[in-house]
Amino acid sequence: MHVSVPGGMPAPLPAVLLYDPDDPYAVRLSFGAPAADPVDWVFARSLLIEGLRRPVGIGDVLVIPRHGRHPRSMRIVLRSPAGVALIDVAESPVTAFLRRSVSLVPPGTESFHIDLDRTLDALTGRWD
Repeated sequence: MHVSVPGGMPAPLPAVLLYDPDDPYAVRLSFGAPAADPVDWVFARSLLIEGLRRPVGIGDVLVIPRHGRHPRSMRIVLRSPAGVALIDVAESPVTAFLRRSVSLVPPGTESFHIDLDRTLDALTGRWD
């Protein structure tokens, strides 16, 4: 992956996409060197899936397919009060990642993978 700011030059950035079937609607984009504390962005898996086909998203996360001069790439735009980061990534690893996540939890079946009791306990501060 490469990161830049609007008008800036892209720089390589270690990053990984993560999926946990216990949080079936979300994906995590984790930035940083393995020895450093990562910076994580969590957003809807459906946003990444749809972003392979067309520009999608509002607010903090936008996904744009076939961005710029690289027809087999995509851009993920991350916005925060601190600024904007432009993440350029090859499309094929994202497609492979999503294929694996869909094999674990097919779209439309996410609600079957949520432990509501555990989620309510976490929201209300109760622990086992």
